[in-house]
Formats: sequence, structure tokens, C-alpha cells
Amino acid sequence: RPRGTAHTYETSSPSMDISKASNFERFVFDLVGLDGAKVREFWSKVDAGTTPDAAAFDIKGTPYWDALNKFGIVSGKSTHQNRLNTIREVWEEYGVMIDTHTADGLKVGLEQRRPSLPLICLETALPAKFAETIQEALGRLPERPQALEGIEDLPQRCEVMDADVVKLKAFISANVPQK
Repeated sequence: RPRGTAHTYETSSPSMDISKASNFERFVFDLVGLDGAKVREFWSKVDAGTTPDAAAFDIKGTPYWDALNKFGIVSGKSTHQNRLNTIREVWEEYGVMIDTHTADGLKVGLEQRRPSLPLICLETALPAKFAETIQEALGRLPERPQALEGIEDLPQRCEVMDADVVKLKAFISANVPQK
């Protein structure tokens, strides 16, 4: 069940601030054996819900529930202070600056790690994307990739379009150089 706006909060880890995650939909696609029709059936229940509690699907008691075990998914929690602490600890111990999302993953991963197994944590974003939080954690701004220098000063272009695949394809064909 997606969280309603009353339970979706703005944090220093904005990728965690969403209520209907496309990554989750992709995971469900894997869970149901790449069955697009089954995913569509589940999501139609979510989309048809007239209240937050009705906008849900439940896989308990189905073979999909049992299949969850093969994925080994666990969850945890990371607060703003946890993020700051993790960013600071990684910087102090390894001299590596990590972003807020990586800090969330690393913090929860370390809590859930089995002692006999190594932990592999992949960076999820650039620290420069979260300069304010990095400044708060480390007392300094992150290095900015040269390609992003002055990006705020560049002109912004935005094209509002109807949700129409034919129009979208035509726009892309007209505006993206062909090789």
C-alpha cells in the first residue's frame, strides 16, 4: 500500500520520500516471475483504491508470499542524525565522502549484516547532490564534478505534453539527434 501524503515526509534522503516506488513495482515484477499481467492486476487494485487503506494489494497466503524468502529482504530505519553520523564515520575512517542514500543503505546494512559475511554497499548518488547535508555532517561542501559546475546558471527547458505515447515519440524524434 502506498503511503498517503499525510505519511510521506520530506527528509535529507529524498529518494526515500516517495509513496509509490517504481523500484518496488520492478521488484514485484521479479517476484511474480516476470508476469506483467499479474503486476497490472496488483497495481489496478492500488489505483482503484478510494482511500489509502483500500489502495493496496496483499500477497499473504499466495505462492508469492513464500517466494519472498528467496530474496532475503530485510528492512531498517535511518534518521537524519543516523545519516549525518554514517557520513561522518565513513569520512573519518576511510576518507570517502558518501551521499545520504548510501549512508542509509550502509547504516541499515551494517545493522542487518551477518557476522560471517562481508557487506557490499554500492554508492547510489553523488555527495554533491546533497551539499547541505554533507556540509552539516562534515563542515565542508562536497567536491562538485566539473561537468556540473555552473549548472544552475544554464537555461532550463521544459516541454509540457499530454500523456500520449505517439506525441512523445514524435517529440523525441524531432528533438533528439539521430546517430
